[in-house]
Amino acid sequence: MILLNCSTKLQMLEQMLRNNFPESLKVYGAVMNMNRGNPFRKEVVVDSWPNFKTVITRRQKQAKTDDLDHYTNAYAVFYKDFRAYHKLLEEPDVINWEQVFQIQGLQDGIYEISKAVANSKQLDVNLTSFKAVEFSPVPMPDANSRVTSSPQLSYLSVAEAGLLNRTWSRGGNEQCHRYLANLIYCFPSACVRDENGKPVSWGLTDQFSTMIHGYTLPEHRRKGYSRLVAVTLARKLQSRGFPSQGNVLDDNTASLSLLESLNARFLPCRFHRLILTPKALSV
Repeated sequence: MILLNCSTKLQMLEQMLRNNFPESLKVYGAVMNMNRGNPFRKEVVVDSWPNFKTVITRRQKQAKTDDLDHYTNAYAVFYKDFRAYHKLLEEPDVINWEQVFQIQGLQDGIYEISKAVANSKQLDVNLTSFKAVEFSPVPMPDANSRVTSSPQLSYLSVAEAGLLNRTWSRGGNEQCHRYLANLIYCFPSACVRDENGKPVSWGLTDQFSTMIHGYTLPEHRRKGYSRLVAVTLARKLQSRGFPSQGNVLDDNTASLSLLESLNARFLPCRFHRLILTPKALSV
């Protein structure tokens, strides 16, 4: 295991990961954030350097963590050789197997390899798989063309994390509330506000530079707000040099239709999120 903590090497790694799109996108997004201030306190582990075969991004060891917070305790993985990934997982001090955590990646083998090692350590593994999508860097359709009113376009504030926690399908708990507040503070977001200044539609960016939690309150749907938020956030990321990537469940027909109308590109690889839970912490 090699911990990359040299800024020059991290810049080199960013360029190397660009050459391995789209499978490296999650790790690439995390490394980009690291090279631009590292607001989420991440670090990078590789099996070798510079001819690496596996890259894992993780929370810094010295950063304070909650053992039940799988949102924050998140690893992104990219590998060129599945055997190298398996070997790196088994090395001591690469993964904290004593807490609930998640592994993200865009390679099918991540689940099988991670599960094999997790089983040997008596952790439960829950997999969710998504379509992976990326917005084209070329000009997207005019988002305002389908908006039925004059919206107040803005960005989210940390004080609104509670609303996002209540409306996110993955939320509803203390750890998620804290995580969302941290994302809002650290990364780009976009929202539409009503005449009272309250958010009615929004989207934000996570620690892997992924667009997440696109949501519109039920009473404000079919007004073009989701479209406006998605395009605004994608353009905001692109203007900063970041990829504008996202994930969508196969049965989320409304989001799929929106993405198709925006000429988003569905990637040939799928996004996999594994949540791993030690037996001792299982509810």
